[in-house]
Amino acid sequence: MRAALLLPIALFVAATAAQTPAPARDSAAPPVATEPVGEPRTAATLRDREFGVSTRQFGLDRQVEMYQWRATAAGYERVWNAGRIDSQGYAPGHENPPSLPLENRRWWSDSASLDGRPIEAAVLQGLGEWRMFRPNFSRLPANLAATFQPEGDGLGSAENPLDPQIGDLRVSWRELRLPPLEGKVELVDGRWRMSAATAAAALNAAPVPAPVAAPEAEGAHRIWPWFGGGALVIAIALVGRRRRRAKARALGSDDKTA
Repeated sequence: MRAALLLPIALFVAATAAQTPAPARDSAAPPVATEPVGEPRTAATLRDREFGVSTRQFGLDRQVEMYQWRATAAGYERVWNAGRIDSQGYAPGHENPPSLPLENRRWWSDSASLDGRPIEAAVLQGLGEWRMFRPNFSRLPANLAATFQPEGDGLGSAENPLDPQIGDLRVSWRELRLPPLEGKVELVDGRWRMSAATAAAALNAAPVPAPVAAPEAEGAHRIWPWFGGGALVIAIALVGRRRRRAKARALGSDDKTA
């Protein structure tokens, strides 16, 4: 009798248990790793269009030097310098050109990424390492190729690289490479940025040197637009100076002969 009474109760409990929904499983996406796994990448090529130089690294730096007079305690010396040296007040025969025809320039990648997520510019500027490289000059415009020739890892305008003249130019390039970023960056709001410890260490370290530009010539260091014929003007000016030198040497030779 008792068994007959308990049977309906057992059936009711079993039916109720079958209808009770199971605890919901966590359907959230797995957390994104906060430590980098892959290697930094960049999607775009950086270009110095005036010279046809390019790199697939994270930065491109053009360095321009001009051969100039510099006053010393013992007199005057000729040096390569990245900014114009003001020769006002120098003795006759020691005048420097009024400006640099080319400026130092730097390009930064805006497509740097790590594990598919963007890298902040501060990471490139704080952790990147500048390294000299020798570009492929096959894309050097013809008018500049008539003025510049390979010299070391870059280009030079001197007729004889061992005997440069005042006003000659020397151009070289560096590219920015990123070291392994594990332990140096953290993922915040979908972007990689320097970790607090790395940022603090970067503040105490020597900053990445910027291209040197003399203050007095800053207004003059504006590259003439390539499509406006600026590069052609540079070439003509330098070639004209060469011709004047050659003419002066020829006249001097004629005077000696006479």
